[in-house]
Amino acid sequence: MDELPQWIKMLEYDDWQFIRRFILASGSLKEMAKQYGVSYPTVRSRLDRLIGKVEAAEKNQKADEFTKLVSVLVADAQIEKTVARKLISTHKKAIKKESQDV
Repeated sequence: MDELPQWIKMLEYDDWQFIRRFILASGSLKEMAKQYGVSYPTVRSRLDRLIGKVEAAEKNQKADEFTKLVSVLVADAQIEKTVARKLISTHKKAIKKESQDV
């Protein structure tokens, strides 16, 4: 089998379980809400975050691993965008400095 796409590698175990349940529920968010014991909007929000993570991973395919990870964390609402911008900016400066030192 060919190497897995980058966006798949960026998903966490909980994401995989959500996808598995989504498939087994034939894509029914109503059924997923019943299975999880939560409201439909809660499941929809979870799906939207997962979509955001996939989009962030695909959008940043040419970026380095750190930048990809930070982008996915933003999409998953684990860190704020302002924090992500600072982290990525600092990371890029460090890379630039390293390349100048060599």
